[in-house]
Amino acid sequence: MASFSVEEFIGNGILKELLQKLLEEGWDDVPTLKIMSSEDMDLLQMTQEQKDALGIRSYLHDRGLMQYADKMEDCGKALSELINLSTTDLSTQFEMKRGHIARFINRTTSDDSVKLRALAARRRSSTMHRDDSIPKSVGSNSSNSLTRSHIRSNAASDALEQSMADMKIKEGYVFKGIVAAEPAEPRACGCVNPPPPISDQVAPYGTVENISVQKLTPEYKIGMEPLVKTKAPPLKVSELWRDKPAVFLCLRRPGCIMCRAEAHQLYSRKAIFDALGVQLFAVLHEQIDSEVKDFWPRYWGGVVLLDRGRDFFKALGGGKLLKEKFLSGFLLNPRSLSNYKRAKAMHIDYNFKGEGEIKGGLFIIGMGKSGIAYQFIERNFGDWAPIAEVIEICTQMQNQQEGQRMSVQY
Repeated sequence: MASFSVEEFIGNGILKELLQKLLEEGWDDVPTLKIMSSEDMDLLQMTQEQKDALGIRSYLHDRGLMQYADKMEDCGKALSELINLSTTDLSTQFEMKRGHIARFINRTTSDDSVKLRALAARRRSSTMHRDDSIPKSVGSNSSNSLTRSHIRSNAASDALEQSMADMKIKEGYVFKGIVAAEPAEPRACGCVNPPPPISDQVAPYGTVENISVQKLTPEYKIGMEPLVKTKAPPLKVSELWRDKPAVFLCLRRPGCIMCRAEAHQLYSRKAIFDALGVQLFAVLHEQIDSEVKDFWPRYWGGVVLLDRGRDFFKALGGGKLLKEKFLSGFLLNPRSLSNYKRAKAMHIDYNFKGEGEIKGGLFIIGMGKSGIAYQFIERNFGDWAPIAEVIEICTQMQNQQEGQRMSVQY
């Protein structure tokens, strides 16, 4: 599975000599490196070989095939040449497995790094200004796009809008968030009853603003691993969204294959959330050091928080923990089994360490005391908050805050 470790992504080849320069210029995390444009490469004075190596590694990272990166980089071929190699050549030259070959030559795979290259302009743009405002409802489906004034050129702005189009909420769309996923159904031909109904009300802001959390990891940058061993003091969680809105992904268990898959697919869009001025946090309800080490930064490169009192998880359940047994909640639940197959297709390793019956979810919380803009509940094990919904809400917040800033100016 592709890792968010910069060192693993760059490898020991021709890109390693650029490591210090990349760090100085702010290209210090994998999602940002993958959106580097040709103009950015030229500004870094990258050679053609280095450009080819970055293209190969970005392509392999998107497909979870980084184990072949060193050999493909050393062969001296460009990505376009490698994709056009025969199945026999890929197997012979790189010892690529048959299933991996199919994934490698499948160009229809969603490639966010290509769509999001325009977001690299943010590294050279002025800092966005925002006010304390978030939408009170997610029912509006009006057209939204990122403000062009924050992108250096019209071309970059157009490309950014195009990259967002695939995740656009269409008119008439019914949000799965706020009221969780679809209602649970009887299981095992009606012999097993589903869990009790989940409240369809967003948690009151007061239930989350005073939660005490502890940072287990920082946001991943080059050379940050030693800080994981440093024990950070507890802090009031509202300090984290005082100046910027934030997404909190509450995970049942960091070793769970479905939790790892959800975390990976959310953090892989970090470039979008950075452009929207939104922070990303993963929240755990128990601390197992070995599990944190296996989870970060391979599946999640952002800050990992410990909610020792499980207050985020209680807020998802209207004041009580949402729990379900493995047998009834997973083995006898077709939706959970379907979620497992979806995660399994991402070729993710997993284990069964830790408490896995407490259900998680996701919060989007606005800046200051704006409140909770969005809440998603893991009704069935492995339910994911739809990424299009999450981005839509964050875009609404960014647009409204920018609109208020402009109205104050004029």
